[in-house]
Amino acid sequence: MKAQTAGIGFFGLAAMVVGTMIGGGAFNLPGAMAQGAGVGSVLIGWSITGLGMIMLAFVFQFLANMRPELDGGIYAYAKEGFGRFIGFNSGWGYWMSAWIGTVANITLIFSTLSYFFPIFSAEHRTFRLLMSALLIWGLFWLIRRGMREAALLNIVTTIAKLVPLFLFIILILFAFRIETFQIDFWGSDGFSWSHVFPQVKSTMLVTLWAFVGIEGAVVLSSRARHKRDVGRATVIGLVGTLLIYMMISIFSFGVMTQEQLAALPEPSMAYVLEAVVGPIGATFINIGLLVSLGGALLGWTILATEISYVASRDGVFPRVFNRLNRNETPVNALFITQLFTQIVTVIALFSEQTYLVLSSIAGIAALVPYLFSALFGWKEARRMHARRMLVVSGIASLYAAWLLYASGIEYVLIAMILYAPGIFVFMVAEREQGRPFLSRMQYAIAVLILLAATYGVYGLVTATIAL
Repeated sequence: MKAQTAGIGFFGLAAMVVGTMIGGGAFNLPGAMAQGAGVGSVLIGWSITGLGMIMLAFVFQFLANMRPELDGGIYAYAKEGFGRFIGFNSGWGYWMSAWIGTVANITLIFSTLSYFFPIFSAEHRTFRLLMSALLIWGLFWLIRRGMREAALLNIVTTIAKLVPLFLFIILILFAFRIETFQIDFWGSDGFSWSHVFPQVKSTMLVTLWAFVGIEGAVVLSSRARHKRDVGRATVIGLVGTLLIYMMISIFSFGVMTQEQLAALPEPSMAYVLEAVVGPIGATFINIGLLVSLGGALLGWTILATEISYVASRDGVFPRVFNRLNRNETPVNALFITQLFTQIVTVIALFSEQTYLVLSSIAGIAALVPYLFSALFGWKEARRMHARRMLVVSGIASLYAAWLLYASGIEYVLIAMILYAPGIFVFMVAEREQGRPFLSRMQYAIAVLILLAATYGVYGLVTATIAL
């Protein structure tokens, strides 16, 4: 689809980047990071993450500037660089990541509301189910009225969610104690690389989900008012968000010890501030979290809808996703996205899956498109003899590969269970276009996905894989 006449401007694109990255994960950073790492390891983890994500942001900026005709960003990069089947899997993985992330945010919304209203607690499942339906289909009604209008609303929610984060940082700085910060700096066993390395690995899934959304402006590139704004919004949004995340997680170690932080319930940021200023602190953060999660739900639903629509328009997703209403909203893609979101929400509510588990699965599902985007950036830099970008995209590729390793085999296998049904969806799209299903290489990739998914299902059934 061609860009709308008005289009989405720089601030709208930047708000999509920041708004989708800063969801529930930011408000749970202190406890989530402390569960597996001391402050020294957290500092190393943020250093690796910061370098990797900044390199990835530069790759997105480079590709957005050099290949502006590739609408849809991370899906289009994989398709252009590695073929239709890889492109499909990138789009499919990102689409799944978006609506699974939405489910994760819904579970955290209910956990937060239960702080104020006990009826939202886990034992009231039927009530939670009804409220989830109101949220999911309310978003459907809102976005179907226009993607640009929804993006403008996202600017408002992004600004609103930054207020409690900045206030939190200011208040814990006043409460920061260097003596507390230094307690078990490298964990209870002291410093040794064999002890610190697993701690650094444990931070990777947390930081991964915290930055899923970096590609928000790239995904909406076809609706950008000016293509040059896409890259700028990505880099500026990432750097600002990185600084906020680091201050939240690191400064919290100066208020409470690692053991205390790790024991906090979700959202842990509320209870850190409660320790500083009393119950009013938890109340304020929980209200801010609700605003943040509302904005994240809106942003992720927009991105999931757009990526499936663009892929369908290119003939890689089935045609059913490719229909616009009079407001130029991909209404079928939106409806299917919300339907899957509702189904998985029911499963999550009745299996009592936590926000951390769901967000980890969503993060792993997003890694495939990240990896292929970075690799495509490397191919383009090599073709254009851009030496600096060869280094940048090489680091970004290594970082994405490292995340796959650091996330753990169990989450990779769970992700393959989600990728496996996509093979049959791709078959439908190929049949609609009158093309043969798979080449030999594509067939080999499909077999590997199915084998990994089968092993993942076996692991879940036999309890050899536990989330």
